[in-house]
Amino acid sequence: MRGLAGLILAIFPLLTAVPGFAAHGVSIDGTLKYSPGFSHFDYASPDAVKGGTLLLHDLGSFDKMNPFTLKGTPPAGLSELVFETLAEPSLDEPFAAYGLLAQDIVVAADRLSVIYTLNPAAKFSDNTPVTAEDVAFSLDTLKSDKAHPFYQSYYNDISKAEILAPNKVRFVFRQKNRELHMIASQLPIFSKKFYTEHAFDDSSMAPPLGSGPYTVTGSSPGKFITYSRNPNYWGCDLPVRRGLYNFDTITFKYYKDQIVAVEAFKAGEFEFMSINMAKQWARDLNGPKFDQGQIVKQTLPHRNNQGMQGLLFNTRRPLFADRRVRQALTMAFDFEWANQALFFNEYTRASSYFSNSYLAAQGVPKVRELALLEPYRKQLPPELFNAPPTPFANPNPDALRQHLKQAQELLATAGWTVKNGVLLNSKGEPFSFEIMLDSPTFERVMAAYVKNLERLGVKATYRSIDPALYTRRQQRFDFDMMVYVFGQSQSPGNEQRDFWHSSAADREGSRNLIGIKDPVVDQLVDKLIYATTQDELTTSCSALDRVLWYGYYLVPNWYLDHHRVVYWNLFARPATLPTFYSPMQALMTWWKK
Repeated sequence: MRGLAGLILAIFPLLTAVPGFAAHGVSIDGTLKYSPGFSHFDYASPDAVKGGTLLLHDLGSFDKMNPFTLKGTPPAGLSELVFETLAEPSLDEPFAAYGLLAQDIVVAADRLSVIYTLNPAAKFSDNTPVTAEDVAFSLDTLKSDKAHPFYQSYYNDISKAEILAPNKVRFVFRQKNRELHMIASQLPIFSKKFYTEHAFDDSSMAPPLGSGPYTVTGSSPGKFITYSRNPNYWGCDLPVRRGLYNFDTITFKYYKDQIVAVEAFKAGEFEFMSINMAKQWARDLNGPKFDQGQIVKQTLPHRNNQGMQGLLFNTRRPLFADRRVRQALTMAFDFEWANQALFFNEYTRASSYFSNSYLAAQGVPKVRELALLEPYRKQLPPELFNAPPTPFANPNPDALRQHLKQAQELLATAGWTVKNGVLLNSKGEPFSFEIMLDSPTFERVMAAYVKNLERLGVKATYRSIDPALYTRRQQRFDFDMMVYVFGQSQSPGNEQRDFWHSSAADREGSRNLIGIKDPVVDQLVDKLIYATTQDELTTSCSALDRVLWYGYYLVPNWYLDHHRVVYWNLFARPATLPTFYSPMQALMTWWKK
């Protein structure tokens, strides 16, 4: 699932084309940066040299070879390197994609269907052709109970696939949705023959069959997985592939945690690393090898929508059912202290579920937003209409004291009182909960937060657990509070239903980890998904952002507007970076010197 948000970067245009119009690519506004017959993406080099080994890392372990099912943990890189989709998003356009397995895309004039003509050269790694039957099978499989439940929701508005010819398939839509064409184009395509012989939801560790540039050639759970570039890869000369995936082999080595991994990187056990800890970036990645240029330490700018990272309240727990309680606990978090004392002032406080994006709610609601929100005024808190979404800030110790005092008052109105230093409800039960972590690196942040909670009489604890157990508990909503990142695309759509909608709240494996069941949120999610213009989409996102913010469903954390990477000085790379991308996506444009 980690790579999914990165795939959902584009939306299809409101085309005025007549039936039969075939396009090499599509975009939200009907314009494309790259014309038919383009050579390569600007952020890829046609002069890239193929060859060499790339050594990377991941944390924890893996126990399955299918990234599209619920149970278990797949190895890093599997969905990106082995499987392919019908179209490939452009990383330097916010809303565009170009044909990959599909060479032509025909959007119906009424936008209720789309026809894909497959590239006749498209083949799986066993040299069997990719057919319309495989495409239809892939849609049916992902909408079935064999796949992760997310896909059933995500592809719900694609009612069926119709095979028109061995290389041509039509997707029929239940209703108009300006993003459905892109959702359909991002469908991963499976071999029907392979997954008939090998059950899709089988827990076997047999290497999967895909059409992508790499195949799995070696693995040992908890130790490594190796991918080898297919010398007969069908798509190597496509414009969307030229200059990409240049390494002959890619191996991910597995480590217990990030601290161990950093030391292993400096010892030369692997070659490239994205850094998500400010302390490591500031203090642990220095020394002679950096000074002498053997290791490069660099920030890579991007324009990604950074979404929201926060400490989530599981509102299924009665303890967190009251909005006033959640607000009070949010007030106890001192970001300013943490940023200065722990993060070297590296971060910006998140103030939106669409951080670093034009979609974030700004100021107080204006005319368009008010038109959406006014019908729900009685169901929404008054401050939503007269105050901009703003995190509780503590520029000095007195500000924190005032916030803790306000928090105590809120808890009292919610029925919680302090006796002998312990916060109790009317039944005499203490306010106690656990913060679930998947890495000890977050513990120093939690220690300060828990100390502030103690001043309110709250008994909070935190515990780092095994990543595999962490994933299982997350999927089953078996936690009180946890850290999570709601990643966002440049144009949010159907995935928002999985994040916030009531229909996902009780579905195991959904990303509605908070357990939100709010009719107002449901209505705004639907308006966002079925927006027909960019203005409607922007307005719906801002209104939804505002409602989520004032629901106090999480304690907002922070974000970066750049990637922090370190790598051994072994690589050459294109002169141009992508615009909307992950570090792994950028790395796939590099090559060994």
